[in-house]
Amino acid sequence: MKIKYPVYQPNLSGNEKKYVNDCLDSTWISSKGKYIELFEKQFADYLNIKYAVGVCNGTVALHLALVALGVGEGDEVIVPSFTYIASVNSITYTGAKPVFADCLKDTWQVDPKDIENKITDKTKAIMPVHIYGHTCDMEQIMTIAGKHDLLVVEDCAEAFGSKLKNNFAGSFGDISTFSFFGNKTITTGEGGMVVTNNQKLFEITQHYKGQGLAKSREYWHDVVGYNYRMTNICAAIGLAQLERADEIISKKRKLAEWYNRELCNLPLQLHSEAENVLHSYWMYNIMTENIEVRDELRQHLRNFGIDTRPSFFPAHAMPIYLKYSCNLPVTNDIAYRGINLPSYPDLTEDDIIYISNTIKGYFS
Repeated sequence: MKIKYPVYQPNLSGNEKKYVNDCLDSTWISSKGKYIELFEKQFADYLNIKYAVGVCNGTVALHLALVALGVGEGDEVIVPSFTYIASVNSITYTGAKPVFADCLKDTWQVDPKDIENKITDKTKAIMPVHIYGHTCDMEQIMTIAGKHDLLVVEDCAEAFGSKLKNNFAGSFGDISTFSFFGNKTITTGEGGMVVTNNQKLFEITQHYKGQGLAKSREYWHDVVGYNYRMTNICAAIGLAQLERADEIISKKRKLAEWYNRELCNLPLQLHSEAENVLHSYWMYNIMTENIEVRDELRQHLRNFGIDTRPSFFPAHAMPIYLKYSCNLPVTNDIAYRGINLPSYPDLTEDDIIYISNTIKGYFS
């Protein structure tokens, strides 16, 4: 059956076209132009963070953050295995070793106790990843980092607008990153952002993202940098999206409220909100009893025009990372039972009722 409800589609009903057309009219379409600085400044202001650096996607944002922290050969970085592969790949790009930590049964976020269990004399940094719009326990993670003199890079690709005790995801670590891929809460099509309150880290990030171009001499490159720059067109889209961020997040939380109401009596685990957390519900998730039910339910929904995604497979189970495999019982349990349901802002209450009734039909 033709898909009526995709898992995600962006809402571009604000100033996106106006700002992009302004870029075209001005001919500033590459990595210079007013929208880059505007987007960076307003993004930092939104999060109440001092510095923001726009880049071309979320993966390079992570790599750039690790480079700024000095992570490299011989270092270890602790990261959850229950995450999108970009988190782990970015560590590998630096030559460092990813060390996998387990997650918590209730929130699905990285387990702070297991982080501490994995610390060795080679550990340089912790990379907590805020999964599906819920926040990690950053207070406990920062306490562990301080105790062991470790750096922290927050991967906030899925958690723009999420909060812990009224503080935004991305405001806890030494440096943090965001993704603006087409399915993210706010999008630039492709894009990312590195944020920090540390001026030195900001300057290193700026330096390396533009091919290592020196400030004081034209076309003089004093480090091996990268071409990680954001375009003016992407920044223009991002600025328009940022103007409507609160509206988009509010709608996504409303979608979750409708799903929770409709699905609460089914044999499913819902990804609910922990105390003191504002869940931005990047993706609305349910968890079935086992993988067989998950796969059958996904096919059932597809038969009715409803697209879904499986939860992330464990990174430590991927062929490229089997050499770092370890015993992660919670990750191994939950990673194969989750489903992402349609979660985009244009959905209505009637749409959520239809999707939920289709799920109920499977279990009836």
